[in-house]
Amino acid sequence: MINLSFLRGSSYIVLGLARSGLAAVRALMAGGVECAAWDDSAETRKAAADAGIKLAEPDKIDWSKITALVISPGIPSHLPKPHAIAAAARAAGKPIICDIELLARAEPKARFVAVTGTNGKSTTTALIAHILESAGWPSQVGGNIGRGALDLEPLGLGGVYVLEMSSYQLELVETFRANVAVWLNIAPDHLDRHGDMAGYVAAKQHVFDRQVTRDCAIIGIDDKYSVEVFRWLSKRRLAEDIALTPLALKRSIAGGVIFQAGRLVDAEGYRVDFADVPTLPGDHNAQNAAAAWSAVRWIGVPREKAKAGLRSYPGLPHRQEQVAAVGDVIYVNDSKATNADATAHALSSYEDIYWILGGQAKEGGVTALAPSFDRVRHAFLIGEAAEMFEGQLTGKVASTRCGDLKSALDAAHAMSEGKGPAVVLLSPACASWDQWKSYEHRGDAFREMARALPGAKVLGRPA
Repeated sequence: MINLSFLRGSSYIVLGLARSGLAAVRALMAGGVECAAWDDSAETRKAAADAGIKLAEPDKIDWSKITALVISPGIPSHLPKPHAIAAAARAAGKPIICDIELLARAEPKARFVAVTGTNGKSTTTALIAHILESAGWPSQVGGNIGRGALDLEPLGLGGVYVLEMSSYQLELVETFRANVAVWLNIAPDHLDRHGDMAGYVAAKQHVFDRQVTRDCAIIGIDDKYSVEVFRWLSKRRLAEDIALTPLALKRSIAGGVIFQAGRLVDAEGYRVDFADVPTLPGDHNAQNAAAAWSAVRWIGVPREKAKAGLRSYPGLPHRQEQVAAVGDVIYVNDSKATNADATAHALSSYEDIYWILGGQAKEGGVTALAPSFDRVRHAFLIGEAAEMFEGQLTGKVASTRCGDLKSALDAAHAMSEGKGPAVVLLSPACASWDQWKSYEHRGDAFREMARALPGAKVLGRPA
């Protein structure tokens, strides 16, 4: 747990008591810092009160005595409508921050790697942390992945915090500085929280705020929005002696890293082959590997240790996770693909796909995935989006409306059996909330169902 005792004498309100909020309350209380908390769920409030956490009635907060509001990133502080407590804090002129801001203030001598982007954040964050750990580097990983920021361990001088940072979190930091800022890519997402694409890009762009001489900015340049951000960085950051490493797919770029499926070439011409690493399939994972490589090399990990760490990466659940095989058919859990852009990466990674998709659709559905439709043998449609997706696939991909995941998996299993090498791919291009608690809940169910199929061989990590 991070030591926040330096904040004694101040007072905080914590809004939201999920993973990050609970960690913040625990750290503040352990540090002897005055705090009170609120959650909109009565059940969650009762559990918090039973655990000895002081609750703050929203309409009874005396903001004149409060230092700042610590808000869970999933709770809106601006758009589409600010939470009442956030609106009250802003009206009182109080800072609205997240737990990562407190971590940065508590650990000024440590170094921070911040990873953002629309897709690939979790894999890149986990891969950087894995390489550092395998190389013996003192490090901790958290933020929008794994443990809450204030549940991490103190590192001090020489330590490295590797943090996945969403656009929501990046809007809630004031002094946090990324010694290594990683921008992977950007595509339309979370527009309800940012108003439009310009607002979303601007929120992500905060990852480069406050960088100084000898810090490092790593940026993928294979989408139009990222190209504009790269141009901005080139003009504004090179003059400040900040290292700038662009990442490009299958094309040379001065001072950058070239990547393609299973291979990368760094700025010095050093080649790394990882085509036989099953946890990093496809061009998009090559971008994740190139970003991780650039980050750990800047930190100081020797090439051979970085290469060994990359090649031993065990992968993350729900991100093209190979979970089972029945004969020569592989079952892949890509439940984390909650938008079409993420699913595009999965479709481009395989041939002969039996594709399970659907849920709560994002804007545009799956029409943008047409370039990969020729890889799909059959589509199995589930959830609220089934009718919409059936219309978008008609005349392009044969499809069956199955309704639920179990029915879709059984149908895909029956259709794929005995037809030669293939992949049964859950890559929904949709949010999960119509039928599941979360994408993890959906992916866990798929993994369990696939492993229970007749003749199934378990692949990957245990459940």
